[in-house]
Amino acid sequence: MKTPITITFHGMAPSEEIEAEIRTRAATLETYCRDIESCRVAVDMPHRHHEEGNRFSVRIDMKMPAEELAVSHGSNLHAAGQDLDEPEVAKQSEIEGMRKHRRLVIKEAFDVARRRLQDYARRRRHDVKTHEEPVHGRVTQWSPVDEFGMIEATDGHELYFHRNSVLGSGLKHLHVGTDVVFVEEAGEKGPQASTVRVKGR
Repeated sequence: MKTPITITFHGMAPSEEIEAEIRTRAATLETYCRDIESCRVAVDMPHRHHEEGNRFSVRIDMKMPAEELAVSHGSNLHAAGQDLDEPEVAKQSEIEGMRKHRRLVIKEAFDVARRRLQDYARRRRHDVKTHEEPVHGRVTQWSPVDEFGMIEATDGHELYFHRNSVLGSGLKHLHVGTDVVFVEEAGEKGPQASTVRVKGR
């Protein structure tokens, strides 16, 4: 993982197994968003009364250029061996259960972190798209029946647009030769115009 990652343990001894699991899962986060500047992971198992069970929790703090994303996830580890009658079997099962629960909590915490990063990336793409500089062009084809047309940009290349991309009351004033401004994006069949606005409207 290229992003700096810090792992701390609270209420329990540091574990190489847990740290390796965290580093492996943290490395995958960069595939969903490359804006992560730093990642801090806190592993916590607070001391509580035995009957209440031990709670294992993971907190992930990711610093982004414009904001910070935080995820906190926990689970009760004591429940794994509660239903078994034989003390020794129960003890071994509880140890194994704690190990599985810890891995499950880590996995679920990073699953939430992944979804938060995907939401963040979508917001960033929308913000960039919203603030893109509009391009000027002229309508070269327009079919009200088929509800689509073509625009020639000022640099000479042509691109498709659909009536749904035309803003406001622009459709009433749309015809071949109309000057427009638009934002270009990649479509399934090549470049297309979005947020088409008739100049002067």
